[in-house]
Amino acid sequence: MGILKKILYGILGFFILFCGVIVLCAVKPEMSEQIAETLKLNENDEYPMSPVPGRNPEQSNGGTADGAVTNTLLTEEPEGSGQSGYENQPMNRPVSDTGQDGETQPGTDLYADPGTYGVIAPASVVGRSGYEPIQEESSEIDDEEAAEIQEEIGFGETGDGLTFDIWFYPYYAMLDDTGQHLYRQIYANAMALNERFAPIENVPASALRDVFAAVYNDHPELFFMETAYASRYKSNGECVEIDLKFNSTAKNLEQSRNTFEAKAKEIIDGAQELGSDYEKEKYVHDTLIAQIDYVDSAAMNQSAYSALVNGKTVCAGYARAFQYILQTLEIPCYYCTGYAGESHAWNIVCLDDGYYNVDATWDDAAEGSYDYFNKSDWDYAGTHLRQELSVNLPPCNGTAYRNLEVSDDEEEDVPREDARRSLEELGLTAENTLISLEDYYNDCYEKASKGGKGRYSFQNVITGKVLCDNVYNAYQNGGYRQGYMDKVLEELEASDFRLDWSIEELQNGYYLVTHEVLIQ
Repeated sequence: MGILKKILYGILGFFILFCGVIVLCAVKPEMSEQIAETLKLNENDEYPMSPVPGRNPEQSNGGTADGAVTNTLLTEEPEGSGQSGYENQPMNRPVSDTGQDGETQPGTDLYADPGTYGVIAPASVVGRSGYEPIQEESSEIDDEEAAEIQEEIGFGETGDGLTFDIWFYPYYAMLDDTGQHLYRQIYANAMALNERFAPIENVPASALRDVFAAVYNDHPELFFMETAYASRYKSNGECVEIDLKFNSTAKNLEQSRNTFEAKAKEIIDGAQELGSDYEKEKYVHDTLIAQIDYVDSAAMNQSAYSALVNGKTVCAGYARAFQYILQTLEIPCYYCTGYAGESHAWNIVCLDDGYYNVDATWDDAAEGSYDYFNKSDWDYAGTHLRQELSVNLPPCNGTAYRNLEVSDDEEEDVPREDARRSLEELGLTAENTLISLEDYYNDCYEKASKGGKGRYSFQNVITGKVLCDNVYNAYQNGGYRQGYMDKVLEELEASDFRLDWSIEELQNGYYLVTHEVLIQ
């Protein structure tokens, strides 16, 4: 009877406590929010996305007729997300937004189509892509079969003693020590045409894809290697066999290599006579465009061989040929892959003042075109989005060799109608414009604070390309958070937010910045 009494008293006490909590929440509503947060009852259904670039304001590079720039920006990826040295995180992984404490929580692993973020191929180059991402065929085997394989095959070529200058082979530098050891082994076995070998490091099969991609992306001279490989692994995930695949040029590799190098030498010899790296780069660009036809069904179209020898290829072939020749000319040139309306490949070139984007495939849409030659990341923002390992390549911020060339279809002495809007059309005057980043932050703070919680938009006008670039960079590197957004969240006692922004280039050096915000 005493035990029953204690139980009844306990239930009564819990009931009284529960009622007290209800009363407290009624008196102080913020308490219910804190409790819900603790119990995970206030989670967003819709995960915002990580930053993606905006649309380039120049119409020739994919902007709209009025020069609109589009961008979706939210919080950055969480650091220390558990990725290994050679398991690259997708650029557009959903994450939950940050609260006032600045901490970011990982979201789902769903991959978002970057096409939904304004990355669009202009009509003149639609369909001129054709890049095929690395294909992996993996299969699990039992321990008995694994033991038999390990006895049957060895490491093949180990690659020990090989060195790779990271100035010319940046993907090698992206890997950790284990990944680099496997990279050297895969490269050495590919050069020796060894199809089967055991990995020289104990690694899970899931770790191989980035290593294989690094080898392939760094070495256009491996034109005889396919963009697919196979692996077999034990029940614990440990890889026991790597299988490389080769195309038809491998059947008589010596002859194929001689033909390939002879074709490349014709262009290299012509470029070698020129003075500067820029002149050599332009010569190679123009020569490839003149000699290559874009053909979707071209044989071996992911290789430099298809471009240089067959003269028929897709974007991968253009980019691999450009990479091979510039590397031979000792000009750092990288193979860059990503999304441009569909999977696409282009190049990043290093000249004396920095890096530049080059897309010879799209420039070949109109003979002699330079619409996509030596452009900055800003220029490519609305049309090209880096993905996979290519997100780790250097940013392209060079200026000395940007926009030096004029396309054949453009006449400098023929004025063209300016399709950009003016301040007058927007009902604004120069007095309404902002002239510094501090002014911009203050204006955003005032408008967002006044807007409060909920979904709404606000605009401001900034002056000059320098300030426009500073604003753009603030959204890429997170500087806008300290500039105004963190203060807005603190003032409104908000826990998270979503921000979509766009920049429209106006006449006379003005830019209209539009913000669509959701603050909760």
